Order: sequence, then structure tokens, then C-alpha cells
Amino acid sequence: MIFAFSIVPLLALVGSSIDMGRAYLIEARLQQACDAGVLGARKELGAISNFNVDTDGDTVAGKGNRFFNANFGDGIYNSIDRDFQLEIGEGNSINGIASVVLPTDIMQFFGKDQIDISVTCKAELTVPNTDIVMALDVTGSMAESNPDDTTARISVLKSVVKDFFTTMEATRQPESRIRYGFVPYSTNVNVGSVLKDEWVVPQWDYPSRTLIGAKNAGGMFSYYSSVTPVSGTYFTTKSTFAATVGGGGGLTCNKPANTMTVNTALQSTTTEAVTDPAGTRTISTYLRTRNGNTYSVSLSGSTCTLSTTTYASYVDTYRYITEPSVGTGTSWQYRDVSRNTADWRTASNGCIEERSTYEIDDFDNVDLSRAFDLDIDLVPTAGDPDTQWRPMYPSMIYERARRWDGTGNFVTETVVTNEEFLAPGVAGFAACPAAARKLKVWNQSDYEAYIDSLVAAGSTYHDIGMIWAARLLSPTGLFAAENADMSPKRRTTRHLIFLTDGQTSSLDISYSSYGVEPIAQRRWSPASALTLTETIEKRFSFACEQAKKKNIKVWFIAFGTELNPVMTNCAGTGYYFKAGNAAELDQAFKQIAKSIGDLRLSL
Repeated sequence: MIFAFSIVPLLALVGSSIDMGRAYLIEARLQQACDAGVLGARKELGAISNFNVDTDGDTVAGKGNRFFNANFGDGIYNSIDRDFQLEIGEGNSINGIASVVLPTDIMQFFGKDQIDISVTCKAELTVPNTDIVMALDVTGSMAESNPDDTTARISVLKSVVKDFFTTMEATRQPESRIRYGFVPYSTNVNVGSVLKDEWVVPQWDYPSRTLIGAKNAGGMFSYYSSVTPVSGTYFTTKSTFAATVGGGGGLTCNKPANTMTVNTALQSTTTEAVTDPAGTRTISTYLRTRNGNTYSVSLSGSTCTLSTTTYASYVDTYRYITEPSVGTGTSWQYRDVSRNTADWRTASNGCIEERSTYEIDDFDNVDLSRAFDLDIDLVPTAGDPDTQWRPMYPSMIYERARRWDGTGNFVTETVVTNEEFLAPGVAGFAACPAAARKLKVWNQSDYEAYIDSLVAAGSTYHDIGMIWAARLLSPTGLFAAENADMSPKRRTTRHLIFLTDGQTSSLDISYSSYGVEPIAQRRWSPASALTLTETIEKRFSFACEQAKKKNIKVWFIAFGTELNPVMTNCAGTGYYFKAGNAAELDQAFKQIAKSIGDLRLSL
């Protein structure tokens, strides 16, 4: 009798466990379906411009119901009376209520016929702020065109980057903020405008020269440089004819008279300061137009070969340079010259030499306490020149002991001579691109004016472009106060778009962000195990990984060149593009814009 009475509460307890277990399972599944429904509805709402609840409400509700039904079918787990209701809430959020009735199996014998289950859900558009920095290759090869294009790559780049802005702004949510920054790069980067005064060394040594003795009064010297064809056409043909017997019995070749005419016109004259002795260097730029024919002959046995070079409106640009000459009893002392850099904002060109580093032989174990250049977050310490940047003064740089004709070996010691050594600032090997720009909100006219200011010049040094793009984007570095998330609900997505038209191309005669490399020997020397190009690529890869550690998404575009593992490994699968012409470059930027602009929904 006692056992019979005790079995009733025992059955109630077991029955409630079974039925409640089913109820908890259904509630969890119902919550998932509710979440899916409001997310689907909110995404549909986000795709409709000028939303009108009367005309578009059924479309939004229909999408939400499809997602709900796919995740919680009618009659699942023997539930009945399935219901899902949607409404548009504050801030265009989507609110949902889902409910079902679960008939009980055992608890019905104890007066509980069903369990009512209801859940709520909400989806709102979390509009993230977006920061985009573009590291744009503006090297000399960008002035060339791809085989499938009729315009120069730099012109194509400008057009596509302008269209990218238009696309991003057209799809931008009203509450969102999109900022753009730029790092045009070639041999160097022009970042002087983003540096604080205390981030720059007060004094630095540059490979220059001083004059020993007194110069001749009024003495000058001159030479030509940078003779480059900029327009017009010319071609050379060859023909052969029999040699003639000269008066002494030897064979000779008769050559027609040259018919070429040359017209030279002065275009502009500029001056720049030179040091030790103090003075000025005059740089006069001329256009030289050549027209007509020139002839040369060569004798081989009894046959003459006549080469005819025909010019037609062929224009050379070149520079005539004058400066104080070395007089009798004087000589140049080529050495490192210390310079006070207090005038760097007005006297330097805006480009910088990187801070201290070392020649790295193991890039898996980089010592950032020595490689300050690769620490993208390190804020310089006033009074510590190792952590500070150094302004560039191309006009005072001379490359001992490399002559203008390309002969001579680099040396680190002082050289005293009457010879003229290569000045990279004069010879065109110290390219300084357009000034970089920090992240900011742009209007279209200012944005397009900046893009139009880009000019192609210099060699391809990918590492310096990546280093400074990462610095401008990092939320925890030099610009942390400007780049940090506004709040947990207003996070910032960060994107680095890196575009190049070529492989790494370094020159030991260039005045780069690491000085004249064979003389400075900061990151590389002629005795290094790696070539200068390999060193640049290793540093590029390291800087790219540093950027990604800051949750920066890196996109890589190879425009008119091949993708190599250095590029693809940096970006990662799905984030690199190869564009062989203008249409493909435009498509790559459109794909990036689409990916950046995807809706982000949160519960």
C-alpha cells in the first residue's frame, strides 16, 4: 500500500523530467530559428533603399519567415501552433517573437496538457567605422602602359581609385564613418607632414663633402645629366655597300653628310643650396628637339655598313648644372657631414630616413629592441635618436667613391679628391613621392585632387610602403588616439590596400629611406648574405605580418605584373588580385569595395 502511494509522485517527477527536457530542446531550437529569421529580415531591409513599410514590408517579412521556417519546421518535435511575428523597431532594428505549443506525454496525466514556449529575438545593423589606407606604387614604371591599355598605368590607377571612393560612398550607411589614408611609395615615402617635431632627430650625419682650401673666384663647372627621350620617334636602319680604294691604296667608306638639326630651348631654372662651401647649385632644364638623319659607317673586309638614324620631332630633356668649382690647391673631402636638422620642415623634401635597425639574418626571430624601423607601434622617445626619424636632404648627398660614369667602388671611409662623385639628388636616384596622408574623412573634390597629384618616379621598394601603411592604420601605435575604436558598439574595421605594378627593384646608388645603402650599411651591406632586393622583400613580409596582427585586413593587387609568393602570402587566399589591364583593375577594386561594404549584423 505504501509503495502504491509513492509511485504516483515518482511518475510525476519522471514525467516532468521527460517533458521538460523536450521543452528545453525545443526552446533552444526555436531561439536559433528566431535569430535566423530576424537576421535574414534585417539583411533584406538593409538592401532596400528608401524603405517603405507598406510596399516593402511583405518582402522583408517574407525573407525572415523563410529563414525561420528553414530552421524550425512545422511539427518538429511534435510541437503545434508554430508562430513567428516580426516588427520593425527603433533604429530600423528587427524584433521577433516565436512561439510553439508542446503537448505533454506524461504530465497530461497529472493535469498539465501542454507547455507554452516563447522566445524573443532582435537583429540590428551594427554599422562599423571603416578605415582604409592605400599603399600605392608610384614608381617610374607606372608611367608606362600595359599591353592591353592605351593609357599609362598611373592614369588608370587614378581613375580606378577615384571610382572606388564613389562606390564606397554610394553604399555607405548614413551612421557609418569611412576614412581614407594614403602612402604613395617608390624609393622613399614622404611622411614629413604626419610627424611631430619631437619625432625627428635634432642632428644627423649625411654622406656629403667639404671643401679643403679656397675656391677660385667665380670658378664654375658644368655637366649634363638625365638625358631622357620624352616624346617623338626615331629608328635606325642599316645598309651595306662596297668599300672604295683610297689614295694610299687602303679601303675606306664614304659617309653621307648628316642632315640632323638640333634646337635647344630653356624651359625652367631652379636653384638649390649646397653646403661646404655654402652656395647654390643652378639646375637648368632644357628641351632639345632633334630632326633629320645622322650617319655612321663601319668597315669589315671590303664591305661597308652604313647606319642611318632618322629622328622626327624627337625631344630630349636634360639638365645643365653649375656650382662652385674646385680651384688650384683645393680638393673635395667626401665624408659624413653632421647637420643640424632644426629646419627640416622647410629645408628637407618631406621624405625621411628610417630609424635605427640592424642587418637581420633570421627573420623568424627579429629583435624589435634593435629593429626600431620594423616596430610599427613604437612612439619615438625625445632625446633617443635611435627611435626617431631623420629628414632627407638630397642636395647634400654624394656617393663616395662612385663616379658619374658608373665607375668606382663604394667606400665608407673619407675620400679626398678633385673628382666629382655621383649626387643621387641630381641624377634622379632620390625620388620623393607625393606626401602621405593620415586617415581622415574626405569630400570627393579633395580626394580626387589628391589622387591627381600623384606622379610616377623612382624604384620599387615595397617594404617602406608596407611599413608606413601599417603605421597609419594601427590602432595602438603612433596615432592610437585617432585610430582607436570609438566604443565597443562602434568598432572600426581596418583595411590596407597594397597596389604595385612590379617586382622589388632596388639600386645601390639610390638615396633611400635607409640612406645610400652601401655607405650607410644599416640594414644591408655589399657583404650581406642576402641581396638588397631579398632584404627588402623579407622586411616587407615581416611588416605585413605585423599589420595583420593588428587585425588589419591586407588586400594585394598586382597591376601589370605577376603575383609572387611574397605578395600572395602577405594577403592570403581570396585577398589578392592580378590585373592585366584597366578593366581588371577596376574589377579588383569593385570586389574589394563589395567585401568591405558587406552588412554586419549583430544580436
